[in-house]
Amino acid sequence: MENYEAYFEANRSLWNQKTPVHLSSDFYNMPAFLAGQSSLNRIELSELGGVAGKSMLHLQCHFGQDSLSWARLGAKVTGIDISDEAIEQAKALNAQLNLDATFVRSNLYNLKENLQGQFDVVFTSYGTIGWLPDLEKWAAIIDHFLKPGGTFYIAEFHPVLWMFDDNFGKIIYPYHNTHEPIITETEGTYADKNAPIKHIEYGWNHGLGEVVTALTSRGIYLEFLHEFPYSPYNCFANMVQGEDGFWRIRGYENMLPMVYSIKARKKYS
Repeated sequence: MENYEAYFEANRSLWNQKTPVHLSSDFYNMPAFLAGQSSLNRIELSELGGVAGKSMLHLQCHFGQDSLSWARLGAKVTGIDISDEAIEQAKALNAQLNLDATFVRSNLYNLKENLQGQFDVVFTSYGTIGWLPDLEKWAAIIDHFLKPGGTFYIAEFHPVLWMFDDNFGKIIYPYHNTHEPIITETEGTYADKNAPIKHIEYGWNHGLGEVVTALTSRGIYLEFLHEFPYSPYNCFANMVQGEDGFWRIRGYENMLPMVYSIKARKKYS
């Protein structure tokens, strides 16, 4: 396996730049969040269920909005992220809101060196695994930190979306992971298209078969795999909002899968 450290470092630097932009963006709506509004969506809230009294590890947590939303619901949350800036902001938000979440700066693949313990729930969502080249290593981390009988949950953008160009005019990227990075040069960020950020980012697409096999090979077995023809976020080009409040690609309404979710349970030894 090739050395991915240069790609991780470039992406870490990128997310350090994105974090202050995201904090002040309408997309993340910090005033509403600070006033008590949850950042979580109907999909994960309904599917994961109650978390009160449970320990939760939130992988790739950005600056902690979702981590802290779970903490407000009674979970004992530890969030991890590769971005130094994001973790510092998460710690500041935790203190400001007088919550008891913990935040750790770490590359996901190095998490065993930076965190101890096991958790009732491991959670990750929306735009996370595309930054990871190797899902076998990802699943090994989940397995290491998830208690026997514990729950893993992911809500993520569907890999079919990542096959298209930015305007959804044609397919230009493979569905399957080739282990070679998909290199894109863009301006702005999904939360603020006009932000003065020009960057190159490195990502990897992961088909559903790859995701499921990585988990089950570690004894983390699916309770369900759901696919949704909509997104809770207006974060792609050419999106239109339906009466249900969800977003779809114009011209592909209810034709493309946009989000999938997996709830899985780790077997007892």
